[in-house]
Amino acid sequence: MATGRTHRPATRSRGIPEATVARLPLYLRALTALSERSVPTVSSEELATAAGVNSAKLRKDFSYLGSYGTRGVGYDVEYLVYQISRELGLTQDWPVVIVGIGNLGAALANYGGFASRGFRVAALIDADPAMAGKPVAGLPVRHTDELESIITDNGVSIGVIATPAGAAQQVCDRLVAAGVTSILNFAPTVLSVPEGVDVRKVDLSIELQILAFHEQRKAGEETSPAQETAVAAAAQPRSGAGVRPAPGGRKGPDGDVPAVMPA
Repeated sequence: MATGRTHRPATRSRGIPEATVARLPLYLRALTALSERSVPTVSSEELATAAGVNSAKLRKDFSYLGSYGTRGVGYDVEYLVYQISRELGLTQDWPVVIVGIGNLGAALANYGGFASRGFRVAALIDADPAMAGKPVAGLPVRHTDELESIITDNGVSIGVIATPAGAAQQVCDRLVAAGVTSILNFAPTVLSVPEGVDVRKVDLSIELQILAFHEQRKAGEETSPAQETAVAAAAQPRSGAGVRPAPGGRKGPDGDVPAVMPA
């Protein structure tokens, strides 16, 4: 079976847009679920609904793959699973190293979906000497001193960083210097990489903050206009009470608006 170092996905050379590439895993997940239920064919509307996109966008995405379906029948599920897997490079063996085996790194190591999706965890690496040799998900943890040799010996081109933020850039630099060209970053920091190295960032706190924004908006939409008027009136200060100029005559944070201090 081919390794990740010697074979690259064909998506870029075939001119498939990045936005389409980002949606291919969504289609593959929906198609895999259909395949597991032995569903032979699926319409663009059904598949689009399962993947969370509109059907016109789905048909446009599939046109880049050269797959147009059959009118009145739809798409062949098994063939699409193969076609998308091939475009994403998942018909190959991609050795992956995970650096940083704390709670998150250990959870990633124990994730059972890697092998079924074309990825093989080649090594688990941590800087803590006490972790060396400790088995996690059936693999002994290796010390970071071995990082370069591990990457070379296993032909690794994909690295996963699950270290604290302060160590992430140094780990990134070593991965890149050793030949890694794709990095999945779970550390809460932005990594600087040279041209030709792809980085995908996963930040759970940002995703939660986005959800909090939507929850706040939904709560605001549930407030009636009468309630909003009452809240706004209650927020108005009484004849200057509770309003003091900013110390030293400085402007408030919004220009000429005076700072509002507790009464």
